[in-house]
Amino acid sequence: MTKTAAEQHDVIIVGAGPVGLTLALALTRSAPGIRVALVDRRPLSVPRDNRASAIAAGVRRVFEALGVWEPMAAQSQPIAAMHITDSGTGDLARPLFLRFDGEVAPGEPFAHMVPNQASAAALMDAVGDSIVMVAPAEISDWSGADALGRLVLADGRVLQAPLIVAADGAQSGLRQRAGIGTIGHDYGQTGLVATIAHELPHAGVAYEHFRPAGPFASLPLPGNRSSLVWTETQDAAPRFLAMPAEELALEIEAVMGSSLGRVTLEDRLMGFPLRLQLARSFIGPRLALVGDAAHVVHPIAGQGLNLGLKDVAALAEVIVDAMRLGLDHGSVDVLERYQSWRRLDTASMAMVTDGMNRLFSNDVAPVRALRDFGLGLVDRTGPVKSALIRAASGVGGGAPKLLGGMPI
Repeated sequence: MTKTAAEQHDVIIVGAGPVGLTLALALTRSAPGIRVALVDRRPLSVPRDNRASAIAAGVRRVFEALGVWEPMAAQSQPIAAMHITDSGTGDLARPLFLRFDGEVAPGEPFAHMVPNQASAAALMDAVGDSIVMVAPAEISDWSGADALGRLVLADGRVLQAPLIVAADGAQSGLRQRAGIGTIGHDYGQTGLVATIAHELPHAGVAYEHFRPAGPFASLPLPGNRSSLVWTETQDAAPRFLAMPAEELALEIEAVMGSSLGRVTLEDRLMGFPLRLQLARSFIGPRLALVGDAAHVVHPIAGQGLNLGLKDVAALAEVIVDAMRLGLDHGSVDVLERYQSWRRLDTASMAMVTDGMNRLFSNDVAPVRALRDFGLGLVDRTGPVKSALIRAASGVGGGAPKLLGGMPI
């Protein structure tokens, strides 16, 4: 029986979501001639759903540096302000405790809402034929024990590279094959997402309304449309998921206090369990974890995808720097630089989102009084608000070059 010859690459990325695609593009734009393979179990295609993602200013600069922001921007909505309210069970009033207005720099909003279809189409067009696309494909084996990482596919193909990158999601098969464990806990909550149309204009304002079951966020989209990210308890969520569209629209309108007028749903309400999950290591033998494969945080601050794209900026710079110096870009020494760059930021964001969820997802009167006092204090302290905006936007010193809008 003839043994199949292995296909040789410089980097193999498993997972063709936005994180995997952006990493492939960053590598091919920064290191001409690099051989990148992108492996996914599904055919590569633009998603058909209407969902959108909040893209922070620092991450937007990554897309600018890679030349893909312009087509995304044409279909995106800048977030001009964020209003944060708080209420208990049965409260009719929704007092505004904290307002974020302004920009991280003149003419630069701290975030944009980008339709997933727009970002996927822009990234796929930009990648083009500069990479080897292997999809649909199932992975039957992985090894990182030798000088090259090795993937064996179900159809018998063998792929080899000094580095394999796991961008294959929260249930990462590569992370599990490498024996990398996770720490975290379930929140006992379900995230509900949908796109709505509404009667009144949103004026680019995002709303985060804290309720006992969890936050209810309304994020502006182009036109009189918004993206909802709604947290409910696991017990209550099935009732909303089973509601007829007309009844659900009325429920959403009531939760929003009719602030945007009459509401209609543009797509089906979808739900997913919420948990905190951090990989015990972001690296393994000939392996680096990025995106949800490395970390999953509560959506309360809209930082999930942004964290993954920050991973891309750091890992791409580490890989390209090593290759330019003639180093083994899949070695432990090189990958440790990536891990040390990303672990603190990720752990900090995990603690912040976990703490915010614990603080705000309850109806205990003394706790509510304390948090509302704190929100009001922050609202009246300009430097603190500015620092929070810059932190959430991903803009700051010591960041990878792509997060500053500079080429690697």
